[in-house]
Amino acid sequence: MPEAAGPRAAMAVALSRGFRWGQRALAWVPVLLIAAVVLWSYYAYVCELCLVTLTNPVERVAYLAVFHVIFVLFVWTYWKSIFTLPMQPDKKFHISYTDKERYENEERPEVQRQILAEIARKLPVYTRTGNGAIRFCDRCQLIKPDRCHHCSVCAICVLKMDHHCPWVNNCIGFSNYKFFLLFLAYSLLYCLYIAATVFKYFIKYWTGELTNGRSKFHVLFLLFVAVMFFVSLMFLFGYHCWLISRNRSTLEAFSAPVFQNGPDKNGFNLGFVKNLQQVFGEEKKLWLFPIVSSQGDGHSFPMRTLCEARNPLLANEEQWDDDGLDEESQGAAEAAQN
Repeated sequence: MPEAAGPRAAMAVALSRGFRWGQRALAWVPVLLIAAVVLWSYYAYVCELCLVTLTNPVERVAYLAVFHVIFVLFVWTYWKSIFTLPMQPDKKFHISYTDKERYENEERPEVQRQILAEIARKLPVYTRTGNGAIRFCDRCQLIKPDRCHHCSVCAICVLKMDHHCPWVNNCIGFSNYKFFLLFLAYSLLYCLYIAATVFKYFIKYWTGELTNGRSKFHVLFLLFVAVMFFVSLMFLFGYHCWLISRNRSTLEAFSAPVFQNGPDKNGFNLGFVKNLQQVFGEEKKLWLFPIVSSQGDGHSFPMRTLCEARNPLLANEEQWDDDGLDEESQGAAEAAQN
């Protein structure tokens, strides 16, 4: 039996590794699909429309010049969204080996909460769980900074996590949220420009005024694809613009962050201008480029009221019940929502 267990264990490990590699490979399928569509659109616009269909040289040069400016910005932002690694919490948020043993050996939940409160005493954390406990990640073994969440796909805690996007095969958070927004904006502009400049020749091909068979196919489908992507991206981009105006992440839009006085969906809302600066920074000349300019370090964020700026993890720990918010916190939560 022991001799048979060895090969079985090795096979199980090999199968597990193979499964993980398969998952990682499949995760790139949406990215490759987008890349294929973009490459085809480039060929169809540059070769079939501009070089074959257009006859006016001035119009051809103008179309190509503007197209390539938008194309470069579009590809640049997409590249940055894919390959900018999500930021993880600093080492100071990880608990020590001694604290880890103390926490894991303790069976009483109230004592575990007290241990975490002691560990977090010197950390800039101001948000809690729904029942008033300190936000702790059992998998990463760290105290979660404000707005930090664990991504089950990336298997890491991500600073100011917004969501995991399969279309960029990356977790969107503090380090690349600006790049992702610019990617959506330039994707919309790319689709809109193609649709606007192709439409006239789409009509000519549709009515039979132009008869080039191969170019007709590319031009017709170019308009359909551009309009289809524009409509779908418009809703997504509009939603994220609304989130920026309220200084919320996608996760916070579904579940409001919890402060000392309870949940407050507007806890990080500083006003439209300051909310915008949180993502794009104060240097407006950098706003339209995928260059790092966001404010802060991703570990702490300014809050809406001064009373919430005091470290709530150090005071009134006893006012939180294990079963949920107490009556005072519930009243504050209702007031914040009204």
